[in-house]
Amino acid sequence: MSEVILKASDVVKHFPLRGGPSRQRGTVQAVAGVSLDIWRGETLGIVGESGCGKSTLARCLVRLLPLTSGRVEFRDADVTRLSRRQLRPYRREIQLIFQDPYASLNPRRRVGDIVAEPLRVHRVASGAAAEQQVRELFELVGLDPTCLSRYPHEFSGGQRQRIGIARALALRPSLVVADEPVSALDVSVQAQVLNLMSELQDRLGLTYLFIAHDLGVVRHVSDRVGVMYLGELVELAEADPLYAAPLHPYTEALLSVSPELDDGEGPARDRIVLSGDVPDPSHKPSGCPFHPRCPVAEERCRKEHPELREVAPGRVVACHFPRNLEAATSAPPAGGSSGQL
Repeated sequence: MSEVILKASDVVKHFPLRGGPSRQRGTVQAVAGVSLDIWRGETLGIVGESGCGKSTLARCLVRLLPLTSGRVEFRDADVTRLSRRQLRPYRREIQLIFQDPYASLNPRRRVGDIVAEPLRVHRVASGAAAEQQVRELFELVGLDPTCLSRYPHEFSGGQRQRIGIARALALRPSLVVADEPVSALDVSVQAQVLNLMSELQDRLGLTYLFIAHDLGVVRHVSDRVGVMYLGELVELAEADPLYAAPLHPYTEALLSVSPELDDGEGPARDRIVLSGDVPDPSHKPSGCPFHPRCPVAEERCRKEHPELREVAPGRVVACHFPRNLEAATSAPPAGGSSGQL
């Protein structure tokens, strides 16, 4: 992983709060200055509670939403303010797998036409050539090509997500953004879809940005993991070191209440119950955004916003008083954690 395929620099996305047809009464700070790099061939996982800005960040990176400020570079080219016409080559290189396989497929179109649509829109293939490519894509994701004339409602949830994956791969993208791709599926089907994505990554040389709230899933599929809270990236590290010795109190709290991460090896984690609720993103607290719920917050946390900084090789955190710092600085960086479930 020597090439940065996508670079986000201080990405900000605000949504206006309307008090009437023409009156703005506030601003929701959905993404507040996120910077990160995605390396070619890796899986970067982004986790956090619902409403923390994960999906909004993903939509900003693929330009489904305009940025309020900041910069997004793909292969060293600034794509932040390109027109729709100028974005066409970029669209071919980056594709999305959506969360809900029931809502992301047009119920009035046959699945063969749904998967073929990117080929026609980008004038890659049409007619018999497009149909042949669609058949190959169906086989690639483990579906029967004889089902091309069926409609989405005739498939199970796992099969619909495979159709969504086939559509995302139709243009042979370099980067695939998966926005909680298994959260709407039965547990018994989740592992099948995740294993398929891992196999496709190895076979096609894909890079993944994997958005999820399931910490167990992210641990298995990700090489690196970023943790978001209230629109900000609060910690970023390789998966194994982060799960073994989290630096940010929020990361530590998330891991402590995830029973699926207890593999029976080593001492059990003490459960950390956070007080209060996630603050309103339209009225963010001063200083560290996590300090109203942080069990170790001090006066400095209430007044001074912590910058995201590197405290150990490959470990960055936005905290004035990082946890487990001695363990993090003494342990060498670990390899990736992606694999079969």
